[in-house]
Parts: sequence; C-alpha cells; structure tokens
Amino acid sequence: MQRLGRVLHITPSKNIIIKVENTPKLGETVVDENLKSFGTVFDLFGPVSAPYVAVKPTVKELSILADKVLYVLPSARRKER
Repeated sequence: MQRLGRVLHITPSKNIIIKVENTPKLGETVVDENLKSFGTVFDLFGPVSAPYVAVKPTVKELSILADKVLYVLPSARRKER
C-alpha cells in the first residue's frame, strides 16, 4: 500500500480529485487506511512537479471523503515486473 494523497474535492460529475504525493499508474485501486476500496485511478493531470489524479469512484457516498488521505494498491502487473 502506498500513500496517494489527500482528497481535494469531488467534481460535479462525481469524480474524486486528489493532490498526488506518490504518482500512481492508471488503473490502480484507491483505498483508505482500512483497505476499503473507493475507486480506480483513471486520469493523471497537472504539472509534473505537482500532479493531480482523478479517481472514478465505486462507492455512492462521497461526502465522507472530504479531506481524507487515500492510498493505492499497486496492480498485480506492476508487482510482477
């Protein structure tokens, strides 16, 4: 498990925007400290020195994510390399 960053906000289209601390790969699973899945990384954007990610959520209740720190679980393909 690797720290992804802190949730900045939820977009009108219900995507989660996170300021990145450790750059993830697209498709990696996003979880909280209890390993509860919240979605997958589907976009990486912003400046290289301070990127952001957009997460496609898999949960309905997004208000609980305000200012929460989330993590990524590296994909199985990444572990094999």
